[in-house]
Amino acid sequence: MTTPEGFDELIHPPTRLALMALLAATDWVEFSFLKESLELTDSALSKQVSTLTEAGYAEIRKEGAGRRRRTLVTLTPRGRTAFDRHVEALRRLVDLPRHASRAP
Repeated sequence: MTTPEGFDELIHPPTRLALMALLAATDWVEFSFLKESLELTDSALSKQVSTLTEAGYAEIRKEGAGRRRRTLVTLTPRGRTAFDRHVEALRRLVDLPRHASRAP
């Protein structure tokens, strides 16, 4: 079996896939919201966000100063496209058994 077109090994690990799904559902998201939603430590989430940023899939913006400083994360257009393509690839994999059972 070949890997479906659009399947992205970088996005596929469960934590990163969940992070991408949260980012895809909104515009900019606060780091603290992502941390709570994914039940990750600061360092674990930071590592995942850094991986996505280095790949050009996410962007980070810092706002405010001192104790009111916020870190926001968003998907880049490239990240959004990669996520959409990965989801389509997963759908094709899930549908594969249905199509195989119809074969003569």
